[in-house]
Amino acid sequence: MRVVYSLSTAPHYAKSDEKFSLERFELYTAAISALTRRQDGDKTEMHADSAGAAYIRGIGIAGLWDEVLVTIPDDFEGIDARAFWAAGKLFALRAAKAPLLMLDTDFIAWKLPEFSDKIVAAHREELMPDVYPPTGFFDMKKGYKFDGAHDCSALPLNTAFLYLPGEDFKRYYVARSLRFMKYANPRGDYLRYMVYAEQRLLAMCARYKRQGVETVLDWDKLRFPQVSYTHLWGAKQVMRENKSEYERFCEKCRDRLRRDFPEYGYVADIIEKL
Repeated sequence: MRVVYSLSTAPHYAKSDEKFSLERFELYTAAISALTRRQDGDKTEMHADSAGAAYIRGIGIAGLWDEVLVTIPDDFEGIDARAFWAAGKLFALRAAKAPLLMLDTDFIAWKLPEFSDKIVAAHREELMPDVYPPTGFFDMKKGYKFDGAHDCSALPLNTAFLYLPGEDFKRYYVARSLRFMKYANPRGDYLRYMVYAEQRLLAMCARYKRQGVETVLDWDKLRFPQVSYTHLWGAKQVMRENKSEYERFCEKCRDRLRRDFPEYGYVADIIEKL
Protein backbone atom coordinates (compact mmCIF):
# COMPACT_ATOMS: atom_id res chain seq x y z
CA MET A 1 0.00 0.00 0.00
CA ARG A 2 1.19 3.51 -0.84
CA VAL A 3 0.77 5.65 2.30
CA VAL A 4 0.97 9.39 1.72
CA TYR A 5 1.64 12.18 4.23
CA SER A 6 1.86 15.89 3.48
CA LEU A 7 3.55 18.96 4.91
CA SER A 8 3.13 22.50 3.61
CA THR A 9 4.58 25.63 5.16
CA ALA A 10 2.51 28.18 3.22
CA PRO A 11 -0.28 28.36 5.84
CA HIS A 12 2.30 29.08 8.55
CA TYR A 13 4.07 31.82 6.60
CA ALA A 14 0.75 33.36 5.58
CA LYS A 15 0.27 34.22 9.27
CA SER A 16 3.76 34.53 10.73
CA ASP A 17 7.32 35.59 9.98
CA GLU A 18 8.70 33.13 12.52
CA LYS A 19 10.70 30.15 11.32
CA PHE A 20 8.55 27.11 10.55
CA SER A 21 8.60 24.14 12.92
CA LEU A 22 6.34 21.30 14.00
CA GLU A 23 5.47 20.83 17.65
CA ARG A 24 7.08 17.90 19.44
CA PHE A 25 3.84 15.96 19.87
CA GLU A 26 3.13 16.09 16.12
CA LEU A 27 6.68 15.07 15.27
CA TYR A 28 6.26 12.06 17.53
CA THR A 29 2.94 11.00 16.01
CA ALA A 30 4.30 11.54 12.50
CA ALA A 31 7.30 9.36 13.29
CA ILE A 32 5.35 6.55 14.92
CA SER A 33 2.70 6.65 12.19
CA ALA A 34 5.22 6.36 9.35
CA LEU A 35 7.31 3.68 11.05
CA THR A 36 4.22 1.61 11.92
CA ARG A 37 3.15 1.61 8.29
CA ARG A 38 6.65 0.72 7.10
CA GLN A 39 6.82 -2.09 9.63
CA ASP A 40 3.69 -3.55 8.03
CA GLY A 41 5.29 -3.42 4.59
CA ASP A 42 3.67 -0.26 3.25
CA LYS A 43 5.55 2.26 1.08
CA THR A 44 5.53 5.67 2.74
CA GLU A 45 5.84 9.04 1.00
CA MET A 46 6.08 12.48 2.56
CA HIS A 47 4.90 15.11 0.07
CA ALA A 48 6.01 18.63 0.93
CA ASP A 49 6.75 22.06 -0.45
CA SER A 50 10.39 23.07 -0.77
CA ALA A 51 10.57 24.66 2.70
CA GLY A 52 8.80 21.71 4.30
CA ALA A 53 11.17 19.22 2.69
CA ALA A 54 14.15 21.36 3.75
CA TYR A 55 12.83 21.38 7.34
CA ILE A 56 12.46 17.58 7.44
CA ARG A 57 15.91 17.03 5.98
CA GLY A 58 17.47 19.80 8.03
CA ILE A 59 16.45 18.41 11.42
CA GLY A 60 17.50 14.91 10.36
CA ILE A 61 14.25 12.91 10.20
CA ALA A 62 13.88 12.33 6.45
CA GLY A 63 14.71 8.65 7.02
CA LEU A 64 11.31 8.11 8.64
CA TRP A 65 9.74 7.86 5.18
CA ASP A 66 10.76 5.83 2.15
CA GLU A 67 10.70 9.05 0.11
CA VAL A 68 10.45 12.76 0.76
CA LEU A 69 9.03 14.39 -2.37
CA VAL A 70 8.59 18.06 -3.28
CA THR A 71 5.17 18.08 -4.97
CA ILE A 72 3.31 20.89 -3.20
CA PRO A 73 3.71 24.28 -4.95
CA ASP A 74 5.35 26.89 -2.75
CA ASP A 75 2.87 29.50 -3.99
CA PHE A 76 -0.17 27.21 -3.58
CA GLU A 77 -0.92 28.16 -7.20
CA GLY A 78 -2.58 31.34 -5.97
CA ILE A 79 -4.80 29.67 -3.38
CA ASP A 80 -5.27 31.68 -0.16
CA ALA A 81 -3.13 29.71 2.32
CA ARG A 82 -4.74 31.38 5.34
CA ALA A 83 -8.18 30.09 4.39
CA PHE A 84 -7.17 26.79 2.82
CA TRP A 85 -4.55 25.51 5.22
CA ALA A 86 -5.12 21.90 4.10
CA ALA A 87 -4.70 22.60 0.38
CA GLY A 88 -1.32 20.90 0.57
CA LYS A 89 -3.13 17.59 1.05
CA LEU A 90 -4.95 18.08 -2.24
CA PHE A 91 -1.74 18.90 -4.09
CA ALA A 92 -0.18 15.77 -2.58
CA LEU A 93 -3.15 13.71 -3.75
CA ARG A 94 -2.78 15.21 -7.20
CA ALA A 95 0.82 13.99 -7.37
CA ALA A 96 0.50 10.57 -5.74
CA LYS A 97 -0.81 7.62 -7.71
CA ALA A 98 -3.89 5.73 -6.51
CA PRO A 99 -4.67 3.37 -4.92
CA LEU A 100 -3.31 5.17 -1.90
CA LEU A 101 -3.94 5.87 1.75
CA MET A 102 -3.43 9.43 2.97
CA LEU A 103 -2.87 10.00 6.69
CA ASP A 104 -2.57 13.26 8.59
CA THR A 105 0.69 13.54 10.50
CA ASP A 106 -1.25 13.47 13.79
CA PHE A 107 -3.02 10.20 12.88
CA ILE A 108 -1.56 6.77 13.66
CA ALA A 109 -3.11 3.71 12.03
CA TRP A 110 -1.91 0.81 14.17
CA LYS A 111 -3.54 -1.60 11.74
CA LEU A 112 -5.44 -1.15 8.50
CA PRO A 113 -8.86 -2.43 7.46
CA GLU A 114 -9.37 -4.66 4.44
CA PHE A 115 -9.56 -2.32 1.47
CA SER A 116 -11.77 -2.91 -1.56
CA ASP A 117 -13.04 -0.69 -4.35
CA LYS A 118 -14.65 1.70 -1.86
CA ILE A 119 -13.38 4.99 -0.49
CA VAL A 120 -12.49 4.71 3.19
CA ALA A 121 -12.51 7.90 5.27
CA ALA A 122 -12.01 8.64 8.96
CA HIS A 123 -15.69 9.35 9.68
CA ARG A 124 -18.79 11.16 8.50
CA GLU A 125 -19.69 14.60 9.85
CA GLU A 126 -23.08 16.12 10.49
CA LEU A 127 -24.27 18.96 8.26
CA MET A 128 -24.20 21.57 11.00
CA PRO A 129 -25.12 24.92 9.36
CA ASP A 130 -22.53 26.87 11.32
CA VAL A 131 -19.82 24.66 9.76
CA TYR A 132 -21.43 23.52 6.50
CA PRO A 133 -23.60 26.38 5.23
CA PRO A 134 -25.59 26.38 1.97
CA THR A 135 -23.57 27.11 -1.16
CA GLY A 136 -25.10 30.60 -1.32
CA PHE A 137 -22.89 31.52 1.65
CA PHE A 138 -19.68 31.38 -0.39
CA ASP A 139 -18.27 34.41 -2.16
CA MET A 140 -16.85 33.15 -5.44
CA LYS A 141 -15.02 34.85 -8.29
CA LYS A 142 -16.76 35.43 -11.60
CA GLY A 143 -16.90 32.32 -13.73
CA TYR A 144 -17.44 29.77 -10.97
CA LYS A 145 -20.66 27.76 -10.83
CA PHE A 146 -21.58 25.14 -8.27
CA ASP A 147 -22.31 21.80 -9.89
CA GLY A 148 -26.06 21.26 -9.79
CA ALA A 149 -25.54 17.50 -10.14
CA HIS A 150 -23.82 17.33 -6.75
CA ASP A 151 -26.11 16.30 -3.91
CA CYS A 152 -25.61 18.74 -1.03
CA SER A 153 -27.26 16.34 1.41
CA ALA A 154 -24.27 13.96 1.32
CA LEU A 155 -22.69 13.90 4.77
CA PRO A 156 -19.10 15.26 4.68
CA LEU A 157 -16.15 12.89 5.04
CA ASN A 158 -13.29 13.64 7.42
CA THR A 159 -10.01 13.01 5.62
CA ALA A 160 -7.56 12.49 8.50
CA PHE A 161 -7.65 8.91 7.17
CA LEU A 162 -8.47 8.65 3.47
CA TYR A 163 -8.15 5.66 1.17
CA LEU A 164 -8.80 6.31 -2.53
CA PRO A 165 -9.01 3.14 -4.61
CA GLY A 166 -8.86 4.56 -8.13
CA GLU A 167 -7.06 7.21 -10.15
CA ASP A 168 -10.13 8.40 -12.07
CA PHE A 169 -12.14 9.35 -9.00
CA LYS A 170 -9.08 10.84 -7.30
CA ARG A 171 -8.51 13.17 -10.25
CA TYR A 172 -12.18 14.14 -10.39
CA TYR A 173 -12.32 15.04 -6.70
CA VAL A 174 -8.95 16.81 -6.57
CA ALA A 175 -9.71 18.92 -9.66
CA ARG A 176 -13.01 20.15 -8.22
CA SER A 177 -11.57 20.82 -4.79
CA LEU A 178 -8.64 22.83 -6.13
CA ARG A 179 -10.92 24.72 -8.51
CA PHE A 180 -13.19 25.75 -5.64
CA MET A 181 -10.21 26.99 -3.65
CA LYS A 182 -8.82 28.97 -6.57
CA TYR A 183 -12.15 30.70 -7.25
CA ALA A 184 -13.05 31.42 -3.63
CA ASN A 185 -13.01 34.87 -2.02
CA PRO A 186 -12.84 33.99 1.69
CA ARG A 187 -13.84 36.84 3.98
CA GLY A 188 -12.34 35.63 7.22
CA ASP A 189 -14.70 32.73 7.90
CA TYR A 190 -12.05 30.30 6.77
CA LEU A 191 -13.22 27.06 8.37
CA ARG A 192 -16.40 26.89 6.29
CA TYR A 193 -14.45 27.35 3.06
CA MET A 194 -11.83 24.76 3.96
CA VAL A 195 -14.18 21.98 5.02
CA TYR A 196 -16.36 22.51 1.96
CA ALA A 197 -13.38 22.14 -0.37
CA GLU A 198 -11.86 19.15 1.38
CA GLN A 199 -14.61 17.20 3.14
CA ARG A 200 -18.00 18.12 1.73
CA LEU A 201 -16.93 18.03 -1.90
CA LEU A 202 -15.40 14.60 -1.34
CA ALA A 203 -18.76 13.22 -0.20
CA MET A 204 -20.68 14.93 -2.99
CA CYS A 205 -18.25 13.74 -5.64
CA ALA A 206 -18.45 10.20 -4.29
CA ARG A 207 -22.24 10.20 -4.44
CA TYR A 208 -22.28 11.68 -7.93
CA LYS A 209 -19.80 9.08 -9.19
CA ARG A 210 -21.65 6.31 -7.32
CA GLN A 211 -18.46 5.53 -5.50
CA GLY A 212 -18.99 3.40 -2.39
CA VAL A 213 -17.81 4.85 0.92
CA GLU A 214 -16.87 3.32 4.26
CA THR A 215 -15.49 4.88 7.45
CA VAL A 216 -13.17 3.58 10.16
CA LEU A 217 -14.64 5.60 13.04
CA ASP A 218 -18.11 6.53 14.23
CA TRP A 219 -18.93 10.21 14.71
CA ASP A 220 -20.59 9.60 18.08
CA LYS A 221 -17.66 7.55 19.43
CA LEU A 222 -14.72 9.77 18.51
CA ARG A 223 -13.88 10.57 22.13
CA PHE A 224 -13.86 6.94 23.21
CA PRO A 225 -10.52 5.06 23.39
CA GLN A 226 -9.58 3.48 20.05
CA VAL A 227 -7.62 0.28 19.48
CA SER A 228 -6.72 0.53 15.82
CA TYR A 229 -6.26 4.29 15.51
CA THR A 230 -4.81 7.23 17.41
CA HIS A 231 -5.72 10.76 16.33
CA LEU A 232 -4.83 13.81 18.38
CA TRP A 233 -8.03 15.69 17.48
CA GLY A 234 -8.64 18.38 20.10
CA ALA A 235 -5.94 16.97 22.37
CA LYS A 236 -3.47 19.25 20.62
CA GLN A 237 -5.07 22.33 22.13
CA VAL A 238 -5.29 20.65 25.53
CA MET A 239 -1.55 19.97 25.43
CA ARG A 240 -0.76 23.51 24.36
CA GLU A 241 -2.66 24.79 27.37
CA ASN A 242 -1.38 22.21 29.85
CA LYS A 243 2.37 21.73 29.99
CA SER A 244 2.18 18.59 32.16
CA GLU A 245 -0.16 16.90 29.66
CA TYR A 246 2.17 17.96 26.85
CA GLU A 247 5.18 16.41 28.55
CA ARG A 248 3.28 13.28 29.59
CA PHE A 249 2.18 12.60 26.02
CA CYS A 250 5.67 13.20 24.63
CA GLU A 251 7.16 10.87 27.23
CA LYS A 252 4.74 8.09 26.24
CA CYS A 253 5.56 8.59 22.56
CA ARG A 254 9.28 8.70 23.25
CA ASP A 255 9.11 5.42 25.14
CA ARG A 256 6.98 3.80 22.44
CA LEU A 257 9.32 4.95 19.67
CA ARG A 258 12.43 3.62 21.41
CA ARG A 259 10.74 0.36 22.37
CA ASP A 260 9.08 -0.52 19.05
CA PHE A 261 11.64 1.01 16.69
CA PRO A 262 15.00 0.96 18.51
CA GLU A 263 16.96 1.63 15.32
CA TYR A 264 15.12 4.97 15.12
CA GLY A 265 15.81 5.94 18.71
CA TYR A 266 17.88 8.82 17.36
CA VAL A 267 14.62 10.44 16.19
CA ALA A 268 13.48 10.79 19.81
CA ASP A 269 16.82 12.45 20.62
CA ILE A 270 16.33 14.89 17.73
CA ILE A 271 12.79 15.76 18.79
CA GLU A 272 13.76 16.32 22.41
CA LYS A 273 16.58 18.65 21.40
CA LEU A 274 14.14 20.71 19.35
